[in-house]
Amino acid sequence: MEFFNKVGKVALGSRLRLMTAIITDDAAKIYESYGMDFIPKWFPVFYTLIEEREITITEIANEIGHSQPSVSKIVQEMIVGGLVEESLKSNDKRRNIVGLTTKGKEFSKELEQQLKDVEAAVDGLIAESSHNLWAALEEWEFLLDQKSLFKRVNEQKKLRESQNVKIVPFEPQYLDAFKQLNVEWISTYFEMEEADYKALDNPEEYILNKGGKIYVALYRDEPVGVCALIKMKDSHYDFEMAKMAVSPKAQGKNIGFLLGQAIVNGAKEAGAKKIYLESNTILKPAINLYYKLGFQKVFGLATPYKRCNIQMELVI
Repeated sequence: MEFFNKVGKVALGSRLRLMTAIITDDAAKIYESYGMDFIPKWFPVFYTLIEEREITITEIANEIGHSQPSVSKIVQEMIVGGLVEESLKSNDKRRNIVGLTTKGKEFSKELEQQLKDVEAAVDGLIAESSHNLWAALEEWEFLLDQKSLFKRVNEQKKLRESQNVKIVPFEPQYLDAFKQLNVEWISTYFEMEEADYKALDNPEEYILNKGGKIYVALYRDEPVGVCALIKMKDSHYDFEMAKMAVSPKAQGKNIGFLLGQAIVNGAKEAGAKKIYLESNTILKPAINLYYKLGFQKVFGLATPYKRCNIQMELVI
């Protein structure tokens, strides 16, 4: 195990596969020692069929967590082995029912004693070990079901890369970036509208001089994201969060969330009680981000944008 000691936890999958191979090899030897002509990979399907109920290949696959093609292949192998048969009579003639043959039922009785011996051996192994692997596997399965390893790694990637992101106040040198980043995403999904040009062409007049704020995300000193906090008049909202845009080449670095946090903090510093925003539900990552920041849906406000089909608020 020197390799795994050297590589560490990043080789989790490889180490689990090695343990699986070791246990599977032993399982084959165990069946052979009991005089059973049986392949270890058959066990989940065979054990499901022991209950002698009407069941299809699809239902078996769902029950044991395997793919349908995998279960279908195993069933065909066990049919050749004389343990299983299909196309059995059913109350529902549309269902292709799978079940044990007479030989399969006899084999299941022989299997009972072997299973007791295996369970006792595993209990002994658990008793000898400092950690209960069986209980740990159940816990890990639950945790990975809640959030996959893929998502967890992506979160760590975002966290690491976000350390190279700086959120800074708007300066005239970022005028082109503010406009171009917004034009890029709006044109990708919608059409530019009059209200867009009003804010993007004259951000100082339309946003900053009226008590608003603009934040710029710099990744390695390059402007890759922007967002504005626009002062609202004649409304029970203090500010609108608007004109958030992140360059496609910089996505996946947590930039949207960092900009959103800057906006919320900026509103708090200005004494705001409520922030408002408008968006469109086809922008699913953006909508998820707003919920993550604490925004909730509201209805009924007038909007200058044709593309708006969802309105949200954040009570600070």
